[in-house]
Amino acid sequence: MSQINLPLFRIGFGVDVHQLADGYSLVIGGVKIPSEFGAVGHSDADVLLHAICDALLGAAGLKDIGHQFPDTDPQYKGIDSKILLQKTFDLVEDKGFQLGNIDATVMLESPKLSPYTDEMRSIIAEILKSEVDQISIKATRGEKLGFVGKGEGIKAYCNCLLFPANIK
Repeated sequence: MSQINLPLFRIGFGVDVHQLADGYSLVIGGVKIPSEFGAVGHSDADVLLHAICDALLGAAGLKDIGHQFPDTDPQYKGIDSKILLQKTFDLVEDKGFQLGNIDATVMLESPKLSPYTDEMRSIIAEILKSEVDQISIKATRGEKLGFVGKGEGIKAYCNCLLFPANIK
């Protein structure tokens, strides 16, 4: 059999969850969203950017966000997750990859996220050196089921595609 030399496309998957509570900010996709409650976490608890980081790290064959930016390290206390995403993408680029696309879903009972998704997409695209149409962000509710549906938490899922930087 002859060997076929195909580009090394890599798919990654990430998921993140955070508890919701009074007295915290709600930051999703780099956007501070007006809300009576926010996400609890060591950093700014941006569930979407954390899921994207894990998807990118997985696709690049690197260890997860908890390994790269441990919550036991005081330098990450309260850190803006846009910085974590930038550092993550630097690692991805160091491995020789560029972004194909991001497809993410955020689960949150309220508030509605649709007024903010275009801004989220722009912020993420800029950090990942991509076009806005390479970034898909969807939002859904828990329909009163589980911790999301009861308003106790927020969850995000993300798939990504990476391909070698030398392919245009």
